[in-house]
Formats: sequence, C-alpha cells, structure tokens
Amino acid sequence: MPAKAKTYTARPASGARGRRGDSRAQAEARDRRRAISRAGGFRVTAIALLTFAFEAMGLLLACVREPGAVDAQALSVLALIAPLGLFTTLILPRALPMDALLMALTNFLCGVSIVVLYTVSTERGLRQAIFYVAGLAVMLAMSGIVSRVRRYKGLTLLSMALGIAALILPLAFGDWRYGAKNWVSLPLVGSFQPSEFVKLSVVLSLAYYFSAHRTVPQMLPAILFSAACLALLMLQRDLGTALIYYLTTLVMFYVACGNVPLTALGLCGGAAAAMMGYRMFAHVKVRVAMWRNPWSDPLGGGYQIIQALLAIGSGGLFGVGLGQGTPSQIPAYDNDFIFAVLCEQMGLVFGLLVLVTYLLLIARGASLIGRSRRSFEMLLGCGVLAMLGIQTFMIVGGVIKMIPLTGVTMPFMSYGGSSLISCLAMIGILHGIAARGQEDMEEAILSRS
Repeated sequence: MPAKAKTYTARPASGARGRRGDSRAQAEARDRRRAISRAGGFRVTAIALLTFAFEAMGLLLACVREPGAVDAQALSVLALIAPLGLFTTLILPRALPMDALLMALTNFLCGVSIVVLYTVSTERGLRQAIFYVAGLAVMLAMSGIVSRVRRYKGLTLLSMALGIAALILPLAFGDWRYGAKNWVSLPLVGSFQPSEFVKLSVVLSLAYYFSAHRTVPQMLPAILFSAACLALLMLQRDLGTALIYYLTTLVMFYVACGNVPLTALGLCGGAAAAMMGYRMFAHVKVRVAMWRNPWSDPLGGGYQIIQALLAIGSGGLFGVGLGQGTPSQIPAYDNDFIFAVLCEQMGLVFGLLVLVTYLLLIARGASLIGRSRRSFEMLLGCGVLAMLGIQTFMIVGGVIKMIPLTGVTMPFMSYGGSSLISCLAMIGILHGIAARGQEDMEEAILSRS
C-alpha cells in the first residue's frame, strides 16, 4: 500500500512539472514572438509616420495647385493610401505573421511612387493607387500560401505550365512597344506584361528543384524551364527582362550548389548571348550607341537619356519641388525614367534616400531568409531578392548612364499594375518565409521543454 501511495503521488508531481515546463516553453515562445514583432518598433513607426507625412503633404499640394480650384480626387487618393499604409505597417503585423519593418520600407517606396506620379499625371497617380490596393491583396494571398503550403510539387508544375503559356501570349496577341513585343491587351483587364508575373514561376521552380536536388542533372527541369522562358523573351525582343531571368538563375544556382566553375561558365555564356543579341537586334545597337555618346543623335536615339540627365541635373540637391519641372519632356517618364522625375522634383538627396531604402529592403529580406531552416524557403527568398536587386540596379544604372538602357521598370516606383503587383507579390513571399521561420523557432523552443 505505501508503495502504491508513492506511485500515486509521484505521477501528478511529474505531470505538474511537465505542465509547468510546457507553460514556460510556451511563454518563452510567446515572448520571442513579441520581441520579433517589436524589433525595430521605433524605426517602423518613424518610417510609417514619415511616409504618411510625405503622402499627406504631397497630395494636399496637388489638391490646391490650380488657383481657385480644389482637386477632390487628390483628397480621395490620400484618404485611400495614407490610412492603408499606416494600417498595413503598424496594425496588421500584430494580427498576422508579417514583418513590420519590411512592410514599412515597401509602403514608403509605393507611397513615393503614387505621390510623384499624381503630381505629373492625375490619371496615372489614381490608377497607381488602385494597383497598390490590388497589390496588397495579392501580397497577403502570397504570404498565406508560402506560410501554409507544405508540398510544392503540384504548385510548381502548375506555375511552370502557366508561365510558358503566359509568355506565349505576347507572341500571338501582343503589342510592340519600344522595340519589344511584350504587352498583351485583354477586354476588362487592359494592358499588362505577362513576363512580370512569370517572375514568380521562375523563382518558385528554381527554388523547388534546386533545394530538392543538388546535382546538375537533377536540377535540369528548372534549368530547362528557365531556358524556355529566356527563348520566348528573346523572341519577344524583351532583352532586359531576359537578362533579369538569366542573372537570377545564376545567383540561385550558385547559392544552391556553390559550383564556381559552372557559375563562371554561365556568366561567360550570358556575355556571349548579350553579344549575339547586340548583333541581331537593331534597337540594342541603338541603345549601346546612345549609352556611349547620346549627343551623337540628340533629337533621335539619344533624346530620352539626354532629357533624363538634364532633369537630374536641374533638380540639384533638393529638387525644384513636387509638380514642378518638365518631366513630360522625358519619353517613358512614368515607368523607365521615373527615377529621373523623382530626382528632378525632389533632388539628388531624396533620390539617394530612395536608393538607400532599396538597400535596406534587400538587407531586411536577407535577414528574414537567414532565419529559415529549410533550403527551399531560403532559395525562394534568395530568388526574390535577386530579382528585385538586379532589376533596381539595371534601371537606375541605365537612367544615370552607368550601363546601357534595358527598358525594365523600377520596382515599386514605375507606373503599371503588372510591375507593382508582381513586386508586392514578392514581398508577400518574404512575409510568408518570415512566418515559417517564426513557426520553426516556436517549435524548436517547445521541443526543448
């Protein structure tokens, strides 16, 4: 009987200790989750309030820029985007597994884009605000998919099939713009660029096959898919987007297997393909010639780069003011040359601030994917950051005459629904990766209890 009594009293004690251990582990996980959500809290709040102030002042100035008239549409845009920016930065990350600092940096770039575009063209500014709202919805959807889906084989194969079909569309029904046939116009949808959305298929397929398989033959399905996309883009003469795809593939290949000789061979192959494209396409020869000396044809091929450089120079350090200057003299001022418009109106100091924001966004994304415990998520995030970083460098470098113009858009800044929605979808992928990393951290804490 005494032995039984001992056994009877020991079990509750052990259970109590186990429950206390579970409670402590859950409390530790909860504390760490709160610490992560509060990380950079002051910085997040400061960026959110500065973004709100910039949007409010910019759109209020646009509201009264015509003497004796009030632009009610500017007030509507302000009422739409400013509270939405604060909500998605300061409130939504407390309810959903989102990274507040990443969201703050993204909202700043999107807010600057909407304000600058609205001061140049009210129609484009309004449409960009609508694209921004749609992009946020897509971002939340992508975040949910990445954080909840556990098996990606079916989704990867489906995205690859849809990606090839999307890139065939411009060849069959596309419109020629600036020397490339990469736009499609559909009823009720309008014009869009399928290659912007296929970027998601490229990074997903590469991440899936590169993470599951480490040898080149095993990686072949993703490599062949990327090659097929490049071939279709070459047929469209969209060489700028093809270069983004190619460099992203090389970056992800090197991160996945660390094979320096094959990566170097890929770079040499890319250089050879660029030379072949230069020989084959007349508009590429014109861009290279104008990069070398735009003043050789100041009213023709060199006109846009000359006007962009003049706009940047006339803005000086602090700009001529929102809505001022002559941005409409720059061809494609709302997409390819939005950075020149920004520097003219707000100055080089603000332009550098925007570039620093891109660097901070990339650094924050790298920090988030660095917490991943799965190679698939790490490679997926790496592909997203590579795409955003390469594209930003290509367009800014082209505008300031560092490299030849490539005709790509500036992420989050250029006018257009295709570009903005695809970029916000990539941010959603990073949010989903951050959420998975947080779940893994909590599981690791609970497993130690």
